Amino acid sequence: MSKINFLKLIDIVIGRTFCLLFPKSFIPEITSHVIENILIIRPGGIGDAVMTLPLIIAIKKSFADVKIDILAEKRNHSIYTVCPGIRNVYLYDHPKHLITAIRNTYDIVIDTEQWHRLSAVMAKLGKPSILIGFDTNERRRLLTHAIPYSHENYEVNSFIKLLAPLGIKVQPKTGEKWIEIPPDIQEKADNLLTILHGKQFISLFPGASIAEKRWDKGKFTILGQKLNSLGFEVAVIGASSEVPIGEFILSKASGLNLAGKTSLLESAGVIQNSRLLISGDSGVLHMAAGLRVSTVSLFGPSNVKKWAPKGDHHIVVSKNLPCSPCSRFGITPKCQIKAGCMANITVDEVVEAVKKLIESERI
Repeated sequence: MSKINFLKLIDIVIGRTFCLLFPKSFIPEITSHVIENILIIRPGGIGDAVMTLPLIIAIKKSFADVKIDILAEKRNHSIYTVCPGIRNVYLYDHPKHLITAIRNTYDIVIDTEQWHRLSAVMAKLGKPSILIGFDTNERRRLLTHAIPYSHENYEVNSFIKLLAPLGIKVQPKTGEKWIEIPPDIQEKADNLLTILHGKQFISLFPGASIAEKRWDKGKFTILGQKLNSLGFEVAVIGASSEVPIGEFILSKASGLNLAGKTSLLESAGVIQNSRLLISGDSGVLHMAAGLRVSTVSLFGPSNVKKWAPKGDHHIVVSKNLPCSPCSRFGITPKCQIKAGCMANITVDEVVEAVKKLIESERI
């Protein structure tokens, strides 16, 4: 059993029980003079973390002197190092860090977890005066301010709604930049791209958190060739697990395989230099949106309304099958049609989306 699935099981067995053991929280008054220290909890993947950045930016704009700590996971914490105004980043899956965060004193804790209960339990153990989170299950008992959640809303906007109890009501602008790459990280990315100097390239991310979100590697190879014919090199990015796929793509297409050669932030630096990114629903996709880089995204099990980047410089390719989307709260049921929602997406559909963006005056 993977670590992630183990945590989900623990959440069901233990998280639910602890939620019911705690007394129901009352709603205290929130006044600006008590907002000095805030803890934001964000377990989960890279994409969720990226999409909390507008929330953090909005807090800093409203309360310039507030001190913000983050409780994240090892797999997503590095994205917070590029967000100004964060004091400490603790790791949810590091016992010493978790205990430190719980023992700290915070005026407000904002738990951005959408469904699982353990994060709310951990927050409650810290005895904050104000605990804000989503009203999705038994976790509501622990919250002083429970916020409705909808799968029909873009996730960035859902996170922003958590700020309503603080009197912060903002609407993120389409195409707004959330991520700034530090100069030293960008320089490392630039050095990796030296071989492509002077050439336009398109970034490809063939990875995915689950198999159902993956597009066929053979189609990525044909896509790479067709992008070459349009005058673009390709740069394949991803973790070390994507190295073989990158080699497979570049066995017939021209470009650079950077899979396994970059950190998360260095990958962001590569994306920053590319003409656009082609990816399935992934944290890398949301990073591109935060960098204000155009994207062509391939959606199957995931909810387009909830996860797809917004704006004219983003195009979603989806077959819109009757069974899609099937993924809810990070859980995708076993597919009876072999992920036809992804398998049926054609190379030509993706190429046409790329052409539409390239020919547009928007990029």
